[in-house]
Amino acid sequence: MLLVTGVNGGLGTLVLERLAGRADVVAGSRTPEQVRGELPVRLVDFDRPETLAEAFDGVRTLLLISAGAAEDDVVIARHGAAIEAAEKAGVEHVVYTSLSGDGDHLPYALAHRWTERRLRESGTLRWTVLRNGLYAEFLAGIAAPGPDGVITAPLGAGRLAAVARADLAEVAVNVALAPAGHAGRTYELVGERAVGGAEVAEVLGAEYRPGRLSEARTAVAASDAFDFQVPMVVGTYSAIAHGFLTGPGGPGDLAALLGRPPRPALEVIAEPASGA
Repeated sequence: MLLVTGVNGGLGTLVLERLAGRADVVAGSRTPEQVRGELPVRLVDFDRPETLAEAFDGVRTLLLISAGAAEDDVVIARHGAAIEAAEKAGVEHVVYTSLSGDGDHLPYALAHRWTERRLRESGTLRWTVLRNGLYAEFLAGIAAPGPDGVITAPLGAGRLAAVARADLAEVAVNVALAPAGHAGRTYELVGERAVGGAEVAEVLGAEYRPGRLSEARTAVAASDAFDFQVPMVVGTYSAIAHGFLTGPGGPGDLAALLGRPPRPALEVIAEPASGA
């Protein structure tokens, strides 16, 4: 049986759509009543580890979708509880959605790298790490034009190897349904062609006039973002602007695992409903 966690939105929702109707898959959520889809749902609350023994019963493969944006200590505690419970329940293989290797410069990389290390150190679990690049939908959100049609995101001349979230969901499903061939592998799943603010502006019919990081920090702090999210967003702007997230370029693990070329990031950004 395959158990998929983190299914209440974003990547998890897309994963469930691709698994609908399968008899060997269950979804896991801390709010089972809110999960939409055709799969059975179990209560899985990483903040209440006592719920996990029952949730993981009979599970052979766990698709551990990263447990949401929070402070490092919270995310690490959640992932640690999940991995410990998987070991105790006799889960055979964990597929974990991590962060791309070039994302080590990002403020939210630490919890991902801790989780990868914890999996490598497990004495019982087989594992596969899917190092996901930043979503094209996320870039569309942080580089959205203002009411005046101007993009002021402080991306400078930097570029991001953004990737379509749907492509990452497809890879996660492909690997989780046949994990044996991917045991002990770490895949870098980033876009084949990095894009910058000027190109985003062009496909959106906007103007690109990048601002400063200090201005972005003030704007994010004044929004409804949590305190810990302010350095996350500003750090992402800085990493893009200073050339740390451009990717290697050309076909790589993403295309190999998809069996086809990935969707271009600009195509995703141009879609009307695109967003973070």
